[in-house]
Amino acid sequence: MAPRAIRIIGLDPGLRRTGWGVIEAVGTKLTFVASGTVLPPEEGALAARLACLHEELARVIRDHAPDEAAVEETFVNMNPASTLKLGQARGVVLLTPALAGVPVAEYAALLVKKTVVGAGRAEKAQIRMMIKVLMPKADFGTDDAADALAVAVTHAQHRGAAALRAGVLAGAGG
Repeated sequence: MAPRAIRIIGLDPGLRRTGWGVIEAVGTKLTFVASGTVLPPEEGALAARLACLHEELARVIRDHAPDEAAVEETFVNMNPASTLKLGQARGVVLLTPALAGVPVAEYAALLVKKTVVGAGRAEKAQIRMMIKVLMPKADFGTDDAADALAVAVTHAQHRGAAALRAGVLAGAGG
């Protein structure tokens, strides 16, 4: 019996640009499905910008019906106000798939780079190149979409360990 394809959405959170990328994984075989970037308005009330981010991500999730989601953890910025706004956008990015009933895993940027490129200090160009090597049909227009695909690839490679950790943590709390 052949293993079932798992559809994974990777998400690279940001208030100005949130990248998303959808792949299917069957064992170690990865297939590109779609990718893009959500661009909330740069002006206007923060609440309206966050609502736009939620609505657009909810549409992407409806359109692509992922089985699992993976979100990149964000860097802490030197500017506290920017860090707070990014944290609020990240909250929306975590919440949206969860509201759709999609399990969400989180991965550090260092692990994403190490998994995809082999080095934790990889540059954006190296990530783009490796995504094209791993999935030649991948079509992404922005670094944010490429990063989101990298997060999805990382989840495909580490999802067993993530599920185990979630089970252990869930068991510890009960």
